[in-house]
Amino acid sequence: TGCTWSSGAWLQRLIVLIVSLGLTFNFTSAQLRYSIPEELTVGAVVGNIAKDLGLDVGVLNARGFRIRKFFEVNLKTGVLFVSDRIDREELCSGELKCPVSVEAVINNPLKLYRIDVDILDVNDNAPLFTTKLQNLYIAESTLPGVKFALSEATDADVGKNGVSTYKLSPNEHFSLAVHKAGDGVSAELVLQKALDREKQPIITMTLTAVDGGTPPKSGTSQLVINVLDINDNIPIFSESLYKTNILENIPLGTTVITVNATDADEGLNSEIVYSLRSKDQDHVLDVFEIDQQTGIIKVKGNIDFEERKAFEIRVEASDKGQPPMSAHCKVLVEVVDVNDNAPEITVTSLHNTVKEDASVGTAVALVSVLDKDGGKNGDVKIQIENEVPFKLDTNYKNYYSLLVYGPLDRESVSNYKVTIVATDKGNPPLSSTSVVPIQVSDVNDNPPRFPEAIINVYVNENSPVGAVIKRVVATDTDVDHNSQVSYSFLKSNSNTLPLSKMVNINTETGDIFSLQSFNYEELKTFQFKVQATDSGVPPLSSNVTVNVLILDENDNNPTILAPYSEHGSVNSESIPYSAEAGYFVAKIRAVDADSGYNALLTYHLSEPKGNNLFRIGTSTGEIRTKRRMSDNDLKTHPLVVLVSDNGEPSLSATVSVEVVVVESTADIHTQFRHVPIKEDTFSDLNLYLLIAIVSVSVIFLLSLISLIAVRCHRTDGSFSRYSAPVITTHPDGSWSYSKSTQQYDVCFSSDTLKSDVVVFPAPFPPVDAELISLKGTKRKCHYPPSA
Repeated sequence: TGCTWSSGAWLQRLIVLIVSLGLTFNFTSAQLRYSIPEELTVGAVVGNIAKDLGLDVGVLNARGFRIRKFFEVNLKTGVLFVSDRIDREELCSGELKCPVSVEAVINNPLKLYRIDVDILDVNDNAPLFTTKLQNLYIAESTLPGVKFALSEATDADVGKNGVSTYKLSPNEHFSLAVHKAGDGVSAELVLQKALDREKQPIITMTLTAVDGGTPPKSGTSQLVINVLDINDNIPIFSESLYKTNILENIPLGTTVITVNATDADEGLNSEIVYSLRSKDQDHVLDVFEIDQQTGIIKVKGNIDFEERKAFEIRVEASDKGQPPMSAHCKVLVEVVDVNDNAPEITVTSLHNTVKEDASVGTAVALVSVLDKDGGKNGDVKIQIENEVPFKLDTNYKNYYSLLVYGPLDRESVSNYKVTIVATDKGNPPLSSTSVVPIQVSDVNDNPPRFPEAIINVYVNENSPVGAVIKRVVATDTDVDHNSQVSYSFLKSNSNTLPLSKMVNINTETGDIFSLQSFNYEELKTFQFKVQATDSGVPPLSSNVTVNVLILDENDNNPTILAPYSEHGSVNSESIPYSAEAGYFVAKIRAVDADSGYNALLTYHLSEPKGNNLFRIGTSTGEIRTKRRMSDNDLKTHPLVVLVSDNGEPSLSATVSVEVVVVESTADIHTQFRHVPIKEDTFSDLNLYLLIAIVSVSVIFLLSLISLIAVRCHRTDGSFSRYSAPVITTHPDGSWSYSKSTQQYDVCFSSDTLKSDVVVFPAPFPPVDAELISLKGTKRKCHYPPSA
């Protein structure tokens, strides 16, 4: 159009043109490719990534769509825009192509997109000479057509924006020969007309390097031609281009290559001095050095394939003539990769914890692997080293998802350390390890559990109301609210009282406390179930059966059954004066409503003191004479018998018996001596005692008949066990009675006419009772829990 634009205006118009025409991109499944020029202003639109990926713009924010490095996405419109300055020369210096890989992640479900953005070069750098002044020394005898190497210009841009050509300011002696080789352009100074030192000893020209950008940019270097005499031969290299390769990390001082140049002159004019020159002179001089005399190039600095894959070295050979003459050659050094970089593992956690009921295939983290080496040295294999219920799933090359692969159980393993190992294919291979911690969170999958299925609780009768009789504790292997347990009653087997009137439970601690004082004689055992329920959703529970067993206490006094006497009267017994020692006088019979040792009675004569005529069997209650009568003995003997149980403390009752001595057995008869008493009404106790005496008498007769029948059939002296009425018959013939209606065990032998028989209520828990008869014969009876 003939218009002239400034570089800034041209750049802006180029950007507008590219955006208006539409940025090109390649779309593949989960991968996009865009192309944009470098140095775009922040906010410049790259493309509509949501539309290109086929995503709904309305869910971008809800699904946590995010992108990293240089770009951002407008979550309302789905537009991808530049968020940072992009300088192609910083990212891909000297490279023809400059792709930038960007990762985009979206959740629910998790998906990873790779976006490749090709950064296009913009002509924002002018050519630059390494030196602003070039001094050339040319002998006046030099023939026209001789060429002289010039220092080359460098341009940070690439392609057509790099150095395109050279121009020389007008003069009568020299012209410029421009050569294009591969991606570079070089220039040589050509002598067109013979020099005359006497006419013009110094010639000054301007060398201009021009790039191919639109508009083009340029850089200049001043050429100073010093016309000399005599030394008319320049050094000549054996090769114009030397090629070699070296391994990266090669030791310092290693020889790379030897260059050789010769000069046809003689003397000082043929002695060669070597030096290094390069487009990137400073960097080359940091890495390589040359022996000025021999031309041997050695390694001076560290060589890293990952930083630079090749070097282009310019070697200058100058003679020592006056003026000196020089020639140049090029040395191309290719760096061979060595497997010196281990793979780098990057883990992006998606969740801090994973539930123990997470399904197989649940994504836990994203894993990416990068190896800076090339070729096989950069090919990486990744795997999980330890045995864990997780696996790696490939998204695309070197990008993986860490997924749940098996069932999780927090109660067994609450956290995992997943060891990921990445190994390259180099020789020898290098590897790196990354440990990914994964915490397993709890779900309510375990009910509370009691340590045992049945709990037996022993409670003393008459225990205080409100006393804690037992604490039940259930444990839940879950945590937090899933392990918080509350307790409640389910049901009871008691038919006497409802459970709510007997016990209660603390719902938080499991303490079971009584609501009444228990009486063993009324209630010996009852059962109920306790349910433990956790606070999970849904709640889980388990039960335990509690057996409450009331333990007897000595809270009942013995009751005298025989000899029977009316209220306020004294029983009278008669014995003959001729009675021998051991004569049977009377038998005291008593019972105790308690059980066990609390119901085991002993008999003692409590008065008169010092009486040595009578004795009583402590276990039988039989009163007998200790000796024959004498004339000094009284005719009437009042006796008081004390009946005591074996409880702690012991309880007792007394009965009075008056023994009358008569002359002959014909005069023996039992009388009741009435003692004047105060008139009183007939009490309920008298009625109960009367009924008890009648019942005991009938039962006693039946028992005797049964014992005689058994004795007739058992003569081997063995012991038998059977259910019998609640009667206790002692070895010496005495007996006792209990109100208990449980099953009883009877032990007996056939040694004597008076069988050693003892009937005890079967206590709980089971015990072994040892009975000792007056003859010293021991009998043992075992009472199982069912008795």
